[in-house]
Parts: sequence; C-alpha cells; structure tokens
Amino acid sequence: MSDMPEPNSESLSDADESLTQSSETLNSEAAAAKKEELRLAMKAFRKKLKLMKLDDESRLGRGPMSGGGRSGVVAITPPNQFSREVWEELVEQGKLRRAGRGIYELVDL
Repeated sequence: MSDMPEPNSESLSDADESLTQSSETLNSEAAAAKKEELRLAMKAFRKKLKLMKLDDESRLGRGPMSGGGRSGVVAITPPNQFSREVWEELVEQGKLRRAGRGIYELVDL
C-alpha cells in the first residue's frame, strides 16, 4: 500500500535512548541551577543579616563612654530578589528557621 519503509526497532530504541540521555542532562542542569540559586540566596541572606546587625549596633542613643552594645537582631525578612519557594526550600534543608510572619533566622550549627 505505502512505499514508506517501516521503521525498524533498532532505530526507535536509539531515538528513545538519546531522548533519555537528553532529559537526564536537562534534569542535572536544572538541579545544578537550583543548587546555585540556593547558594546565592543563602549568601544574600547572610549579608543582609550582617548589615542589619551592624546597623543596630551603631545606632545612636548608647552612652558616649560605653563600648557599644550587642545587636538584638536574630531574624530578618529575606532579600526580595529570591522567591518564597527558595526560602521555604532552605527551611526544609535545615539552613533557616521560620520566625513567623515572613521572617527567617539562621539555624545555629
């Protein structure tokens, strides 16, 4: 009826194998990108926390003869350049702890 040759099973299995390899490559690239995003989010969180502590410690109102004071800042609103899902993933990994109302704190290791 048709002059088209029937595909042999060998060529189909090669195609399936190449699709599997390409999907594995995409999955590993996505995992690497997610890991990098989480690393950058933690770096941004630590930096913002450090700056908030420094700002709190340098506030006016301490005695002129005092050596300053320790900061009471332990939790902050995370940087907004990362989505809430990123912060929740870091909570699941045990790197951050929810302090309530969208505020997170570092977990002491």
